[in-house]
Amino acid sequence: MFFDSTFFQTISMEESPDPPFVETYKSLFDIILDSNKHNDLFMVEECELPLINLHQLKYGDKFEREQCKKKIAKASREWGFFQVMNHGVSSDILDKMRMEQVKLFKKTFNEKTNIEESLNFSEGSYRWGTPTATCLRQISWSEAFHVPLSDVSCSKGFTSLSSTMEQFAITLSELAQQLARLLAEELGRYNKLDYFKETCLPSTCYLRMNRYPACPISPQLFGLMPHTDSDFLTILHQDEIGGLQLYRDGKWISVKPNPEALIINIGDLFQAWSNGVYRSVEHRVVTNKFKERFSTAFFLCPSYDTEILSCVEPRVYRKFTFREFRQQVQEDVKNFGYKVGLPRFLVSTH
Repeated sequence: MFFDSTFFQTISMEESPDPPFVETYKSLFDIILDSNKHNDLFMVEECELPLINLHQLKYGDKFEREQCKKKIAKASREWGFFQVMNHGVSSDILDKMRMEQVKLFKKTFNEKTNIEESLNFSEGSYRWGTPTATCLRQISWSEAFHVPLSDVSCSKGFTSLSSTMEQFAITLSELAQQLARLLAEELGRYNKLDYFKETCLPSTCYLRMNRYPACPISPQLFGLMPHTDSDFLTILHQDEIGGLQLYRDGKWISVKPNPEALIINIGDLFQAWSNGVYRSVEHRVVTNKFKERFSTAFFLCPSYDTEILSCVEPRVYRKFTFREFRQQVQEDVKNFGYKVGLPRFLVSTH
């Protein structure tokens, strides 16, 4: 099927909130792939992630608290993903965050590209698509505001958005620190229980507000390409539309949305720090032909000079800094169009 620009007229209008995907990647759309080859993006099994009630962690007796910790550690080992309910983040904060996020993304594309200064966000906070894409399968049909917590705390201009983001960031940061400390404890690293508090700073931890516009040629494009997260922990609040998929036991599975829960996943740094005990799992977002999708994620990241090293022998991964890891990821994406990640840092490769 050959590219027909009229097919996309509804998303290329000047006043549209959608980024100019088609205009930017026109050469990649000249030949549309055979859609029958890519139905695997949707025709996958749907599953419910392990669901853990954190009420037991805070209010349970000693046995219940220990059982809750073991469930979290087990899910981190076997799945790399899990859900938490009674997590301490009020539904009011979550609802307000979603409302403010939708309001922000409803602005026109031109407005969004020029809004960073008025929000007091760092330059480059607004991102969309995949700048390095060389084929359709490397395009991420999405847009996002990538905001360091240091920007959140001093943002001005949109008072309602600023205060809501700050509340959201504080509560998710506390939850991430609690879970990271717990996972360190389950590894027996009692001398490192303050490690995450000392290394994960407001300048490197960040929020990412995501919007996935409806995609007229879904499922031929990803909302977000397959990847692993380059952090310790990610906490995700998503809407009811669905689209998150993860790779498990040799196949892709679709995560069933749960409006009462937050999704937690292990990042590359925790996999290396735990010597491979906890798993950073590849995941992706698929597009929806008719509905847009929103999500907001918190990323627990250390300062760039932080050294990532397991205390367990033999070590699976060599020592590296977060800065070195990020630079290698950026170099690989530039050269190959995708992230290689932790395999670059295996001891056996050096």
